[in-house]
Amino acid sequence: MLRVVLIKPQIPPNTGNIARTCAATGTELHLVGPLGFEISDRHLKRAGLDYWPYVNLHQHSSLEAFTAFGQQLGGRWIGFSTKGSYNYVKFPFQPGDWLLFGSETAGLAPSVLAACAATVYIPMNQPGVRSLNLSVSAAVGLFEARRQLGYLER
Repeated sequence: MLRVVLIKPQIPPNTGNIARTCAATGTELHLVGPLGFEISDRHLKRAGLDYWPYVNLHQHSSLEAFTAFGQQLGGRWIGFSTKGSYNYVKFPFQPGDWLLFGSETAGLAPSVLAACAATVYIPMNQPGVRSLNLSVSAAVGLFEARRQLGYLER
């Protein structure tokens, strides 16, 4: 089972949009604090629409708490970063992967990137464009992993 992990997200609508994507795909969503908003934020709820009951949401107060939780379940940490080593479409995803995304302003911390089994990037054609919106990146990464694993066939 793939899992999406947002580490220190800052913008409620991005997290709400990612929650909606996770609800639609049956993917666990892990929020690692500190968050830049309250989980009850109206913008977060609005972006997730009425899909919140379908989100398998896990909250972790800190990176340390998340790390302890994740170690119990196993699986690889795959960090999404503009500094990643592999193009995300060429990277072989596995069913137990944790897809890690950092905050909108800072991305994943160097210590988190160092703890990842691999880091991947989404290529940008325009050199002046550093990255995509967090919710877009999470959807692109999740759907590529799902495609590779055969989860898109219905």
